[in-house]
Amino acid sequence: MDLWIPRKIRNRKTPYRVLALKYRPQNFDELIGQDALVRTLKNAIETGRLANAYMLTGVRGVGKTTTARIIAKALNYKGPDGTSGPTTGPTDDCALCQAIAQDRHPDVMEMDAASRTGVDDIREILDGVRYAPSEARYKIYIIDEVHMLSKNAFNALLKTLEEPPPHVKFIFATTEIRKVPVTVLSRCQRFDLRRVDIPTLQKHFTSICEKESVTADEEAVSLIARAADGSVRDGLSLLDQAMALGNGKVEIEQVQDMLGLSDRGRSLDLLEAALKGDTAASLGVFDEMIERGGDPLTIIQDLLELTHLLSRLRAVPDGGLGAAGLNPDFATRLSELSGKLSMPSLAKSWQILLKGVSEVQTAPSPSGAAEMILIRLAYAADLPDPAELIRKLKEGGSLDATAQKKTELGSAGHSAPPRCHVPLGTPGLYRPLTGNTAAIIL
Repeated sequence: MDLWIPRKIRNRKTPYRVLALKYRPQNFDELIGQDALVRTLKNAIETGRLANAYMLTGVRGVGKTTTARIIAKALNYKGPDGTSGPTTGPTDDCALCQAIAQDRHPDVMEMDAASRTGVDDIREILDGVRYAPSEARYKIYIIDEVHMLSKNAFNALLKTLEEPPPHVKFIFATTEIRKVPVTVLSRCQRFDLRRVDIPTLQKHFTSICEKESVTADEEAVSLIARAADGSVRDGLSLLDQAMALGNGKVEIEQVQDMLGLSDRGRSLDLLEAALKGDTAASLGVFDEMIERGGDPLTIIQDLLELTHLLSRLRAVPDGGLGAAGLNPDFATRLSELSGKLSMPSLAKSWQILLKGVSEVQTAPSPSGAAEMILIRLAYAADLPDPAELIRKLKEGGSLDATAQKKTELGSAGHSAPPRCHVPLGTPGLYRPLTGNTAAIIL
């Protein structure tokens, strides 16, 4: 029985490829966010200072396996006529390099150590090391997720790794560099692939949208870049999903719905209301976000991220945002709010939200747990800072007078609990300690 195929796909000349594979870098110039690695490898290839083995480490999706294949093609490049030497430029005109890119050349072997972890698998590699390459300049072994190898497999590899034949190169890739024995690391030239920063990812995704003839909102692309968390592959997968969702358009509302995220502006409204102690307003904004499909855990995580950004801005007003990838209006609003908040209140809010994330994850009702966290934030905003209390006590003021303005009924919309009025001279209330430290016992 013939399978039904949609007309659009039947009329397509070439089968569709996901963006992560279609726009996979093919040479050093196409690698993004890894400038130090590219510069080092280019200089090594151009000067002939090649190591016996390379260890590539980093989080998922930053280009470890891609870099390994680029190295293999660069070292075995022979040009269209078969007479050229290693190169750091494009390799599209070399038939041998095209075979390597398609993973079908016998002299460049890739092994997944996650599924082949034993000493017998390594012995199979070692038996082939003694033979010269059939066509390529170097016989290259690419071992992915090398940290999954067993202890005996690593030990079997040591001698050959230290003194391999001149025609053999090893390239290892791992996400868990600490699980690789030191004896193996000492025999390799190590490269730590960085997370790609948000502006670089945003620029890369925008150029891909232009090549795919897809209209994309700048804020939507920025949101995808932030959600990628430094991983190019993760970001391209999200962009692919957003293109399918929008049918040729990538819009901010659709991306927010797809990721289960809420509007950052409303998240900042929510945090600002809670930090002002306005319980009614904060719960109102929270209910609105939940009605629009927001996830309670995601909302609390967004508040945690905003608290972090506000703390950075408070500590470093000129460069606190770093490479956060925020639009100018939102960044200006963050800067204005950070100037109104004290560092102790931000630190206190961070602790409440950080503990609240685990509470929302384990609570029977995540929405109810999130509301309790917001109420806790609002009431914590009414509490006076310990430093302010100590200063007032040293000046001979009253504890109740110090906190009165933050605990009485006001814009917060709730009444303060009754306080015990204790004269300042009561024994045991204030006991000096060493230096400028004081203990307050209530």
